[in-house]
Amino acid sequence: MRLIVEYLENYLADWPRLSYAHSDDSGFDLRAAIAEPITLRSGEKVVIPNGVKLQIESDTNLWEIQTRPRSGLAAKFGISIVNAPGTIDYGYRGELKTILINLGQEDFIIQPGDRIAQAIVCPIVRPEIVAGIVVDNTTRSVGGFGSTGEK
Repeated sequence: MRLIVEYLENYLADWPRLSYAHSDDSGFDLRAAIAEPITLRSGEKVVIPNGVKLQIESDTNLWEIQTRPRSGLAAKFGISIVNAPGTIDYGYRGELKTILINLGQEDFIIQPGDRIAQAIVCPIVRPEIVAGIVVDNTTRSVGGFGSTGEK
């Protein structure tokens, strides 16, 4: 399996190309491929272009790319991804874009070329979807959303 990258005009030539920063990293960083800084106010969301198109080259189409928040931006500034993880389907060939949200208290300035998200290539399991069969009960059954308590 290979990941083919097309760099678009808004991905500047002097920015580092997509790569894994460390040999054991799960993901690679995506950049803000913007011409001017963008101020993301507390509570606001914005769609940021990443300046790349990606294609997974494989014998099967059972792959996706997920975009996830960068932990440093989340911990330090409250910057996250609205639909985390974002799913890029196998057949999508448009420019990647990241929907950022500022969950922090302060404005956050996104500079051109900033690393704003990370992307991970993930395998997909496609089960057969079967209707008309009763779902088994378990000891947990319908308990959810905190049903096991807080401690």
